[in-house]
Amino acid sequence: MAFPGYILHEKAREYYWEGQAELSIKTFSSGRALYTLGRGFYAVDDTSYFIVNHGQPYTIAIEAETPVESFCLFFRAGFAEEVYRSLVTSTGFLLDEPEKPRTELLNFSERTYAHDQLLSSLLSRLRTMQSNLYYEAAPLDELACEIITSVLQVRRNIFKEIEALPPLRSVTRRELYHRLYRAREYMLAFFDQPLTLDEIAHVATLSPTHFLRAFKQIFHTTPHQYLINIRLERAQRLLSQTNMPITEICFALGFESLGSFSWLFRRRIGCSPKSYRFSKR
Repeated sequence: MAFPGYILHEKAREYYWEGQAELSIKTFSSGRALYTLGRGFYAVDDTSYFIVNHGQPYTIAIEAETPVESFCLFFRAGFAEEVYRSLVTSTGFLLDEPEKPRTELLNFSERTYAHDQLLSSLLSRLRTMQSNLYYEAAPLDELACEIITSVLQVRRNIFKEIEALPPLRSVTRRELYHRLYRAREYMLAFFDQPLTLDEIAHVATLSPTHFLRAFKQIFHTTPHQYLINIRLERAQRLLSQTNMPITEICFALGFESLGSFSWLFRRRIGCSPKSYRFSKR
């Protein structure tokens, strides 16, 4: 059984590539990769996966002190469409036209997604199989179908999110959604920098006031508070998983002072950074 495409599983401290490829799912561990697609920046680490459409030009850059491990799936053109057709087409039509191709390629929302129980478990299973060269008894094409089915479910959920936006024309809702998520991705990629409302709104190609209002509607918080939440989540990971000094963590995450970091951490998490680290050991 052959995988309908190819798998890239490598480690690198430094890497740069630009071009375009097939529909792909990108995952990384032990570090992060930074992708650039048009006006957007997308940071992918072990907390998320990233989807890139077929034929989409992009660049990828890795710069790290220790090797970053990539596990990326590339699906041949038309495979996702075949799976989609099998899910939405009537049984009778499939019997009459079992091999009829879909001429139009599906379009997926190009953004990072938090690891979920279904898709991420499938990716983990495939990674284990690939690492162990466990191919003989492993139906790779069946697993690939399951993975694409899960990606299609994610795509369907996004359509529901878009339709839930305030009353606008459908095409306007989709454009607003993608611009806001482009800004969100920028914040995730550069959360340790002193970002301003004007800068983030510029990434979304919106006026600052329109961006602020729309961002609150879809994410239910302000851009500033969202940025603080990202930093505090990263702080919790660093406190529990590393031995970095608390002061070093504070400034590495973009906080201006140890006092403000400790105050915000205690207010949101309920204890001091030192106590939190002690509780996780």
